[in-house]
Amino acid sequence: MDYMKDIKEISAEEAVILWQASRLSLSKIYEKAPEILKVQGSVIGTLGNFSASIGKAKSKKTFNVSAIVAAALKNGTVLRYVAELPEEKRKILYVDTEQSPYHCLKVMKRILRMAGLPDDRDNEHLEFLALRKYTPEQRIRIVEQAIYNTPDIGLVIIDGIRDMVYDINSPGESTRIISKLMQWTDDRQIHIHTILHQNKGDDNTRGHIGTELNNKAETVLQITKSTQDGNISEVKAMHIRDREFDPFAFRINDSALPEAVDGYVFKQPSQDRGFPLAELTEQQHRTALENGFGKQVIYGYENVLKTLKQGYASIGYKRGRNIHVDLNKFLVNKRMIVKEGKGYRYNPDFHY
Repeated sequence: MDYMKDIKEISAEEAVILWQASRLSLSKIYEKAPEILKVQGSVIGTLGNFSASIGKAKSKKTFNVSAIVAAALKNGTVLRYVAELPEEKRKILYVDTEQSPYHCLKVMKRILRMAGLPDDRDNEHLEFLALRKYTPEQRIRIVEQAIYNTPDIGLVIIDGIRDMVYDINSPGESTRIISKLMQWTDDRQIHIHTILHQNKGDDNTRGHIGTELNNKAETVLQITKSTQDGNISEVKAMHIRDREFDPFAFRINDSALPEAVDGYVFKQPSQDRGFPLAELTEQQHRTALENGFGKQVIYGYENVLKTLKQGYASIGYKRGRNIHVDLNKFLVNKRMIVKEGKGYRYNPDFHY
């Protein structure tokens, strides 16, 4: 696939116009992005940005996203999600790239039932697209036309962002589709929520597109099947710009709808008590990472661990390899370290 054909050269005159239009000024007023999706008071979605849900197979990712859409459809609360879309942004576009029209219809009916709406007729606020039979290029074009030509659109779900590219490990294709998400959300002042699978063997999102999502998304929700009860799924914020919310759990009830599990006790991850990752202050982390990484891009996992060991030793925390493995996961999840291609770098703009 030649994704480069979509890249167009611009003239010097066009570049000057874009330059001038991009300049910020203290004499102007810039409005804060409207907050449309929350969990327990924490903002997970604003207009002009995009977010994602990730999880392994059978983790109930689509059920979880159905709850988000149902909350937006009723402009209220469903599961633990609270939606508040402006009146002129009430239209929702749900795009499914994987399932047949028959199974897509089941998802559509589920959303309507969760919102307390009739499931035997179309709803004016919900449009559902089944794009399984199309190519990645065709899917992009269809979604783009729908976004730019649907009045009052406020929320877009892309269930299967992986199917918008031919190769999930292609840096060019990944950058292109993430750039599309940023362009669409900014131009139309909407929120886009995408769904992507995780690797089977670890908690990393799949391919280069997963890395780009982690680095650019406003929020990344992780849906995990409970190790204590296979009928329960856990939801937590893997990355979030706002304050982190308490994780919650849900199960599928007898009506085939997700419902919250009250009183569920989450299994606490094992952590070395001599290395309080979350208890270190923001400034301690900054100092350690600045001393270790500086402005370098570190290549190779073992080199990253060595860099962490040096950086955190400089602030008095000398620990072994296993602890630095946990530390690396913690820092990547917090976006204090970001992965770019095969390299890792310190991100001074993290939100602690």
